[in-house]
Amino acid sequence: MAAVLWGLLGVFAKGILADGVGPLEISFWRATLAGGAFLIHGLARGRVRLQRRADLLPFVGFALVGVTLFYASLNLSIAAGGVSLAWILMYSAPAFVVVLAALLLGERLTGAKGALVALATLGVVLVARSGGAGIDVNARSVGWGLAAGLSYASYYIFGKWVLERYAPVTIYALVLPLGALGLLPLVHFHAKRPETWLLLLALALISTYLAYLAYYTGLKRVEASRAVLVATVEPVVAATLAATLFGERFGAWGLMGAGLILLSALLSALPALRRRPLERRALAARARDRGR
Repeated sequence: MAAVLWGLLGVFAKGILADGVGPLEISFWRATLAGGAFLIHGLARGRVRLQRRADLLPFVGFALVGVTLFYASLNLSIAAGGVSLAWILMYSAPAFVVVLAALLLGERLTGAKGALVALATLGVVLVARSGGAGIDVNARSVGWGLAAGLSYASYYIFGKWVLERYAPVTIYALVLPLGALGLLPLVHFHAKRPETWLLLLALALISTYLAYLAYYTGLKRVEASRAVLVATVEPVVAATLAATLFGERFGAWGLMGAGLILLSALLSALPALRRRPLERRALAARARDRGR
């Protein structure tokens, strides 16, 4: 569900860009409006606070990387090269995640995970090399797309650490406003029509607020490296919508790559379904240990 909702981001962003609003302003309003929704949610549940002062630094770091840099680079890549290219380049993230999850989270880098990541990565390479109608491959679009991929990896790494301490609503009630503050000095504001404000609200509430709630619910039950593979259906959704609505079309190699990405996601999801009862018991055991 999170992957599908995130896949709608490009549709909303394209419409807002067409109205003359810049990529950085889109990023700012996305963080601000979604942050406001999480703040209201968190206040209603009494969950807008840090458990320890020492946690402030990781929250600020994630806000700058996972919100300020990620939101900005993704929208800059869309503006420079199109929705499909931006999403595919963003999915350089799996290669970063598997290595970082092994180094920082102690997750095993098994042969099966390596094979699935290789399959997903090959799909990304094939899609990226194909080019096509409505897709502009240039230094800016590729550079910002890869920056989006690198910063996107922080969601899986930070998410696995923070979910043992905080509810998702607490996380985003804090990091989204912090990320918006990081963007504020870079933004030049433009006048907007009512239709543009509706698209900004959809971007923030549907493709950010609801998508994050869905994603973090799933991440509680699977390893970070599995979650990133399941979420690789997102660029397929984004590319399909971009082709239908904006005429962005990849060639034969690109279609083959999209198929490989989807296949890797399906293969990684099936074992996770079988293992969920064990994972739930493991999470419960860790919770009891923390309580003692």
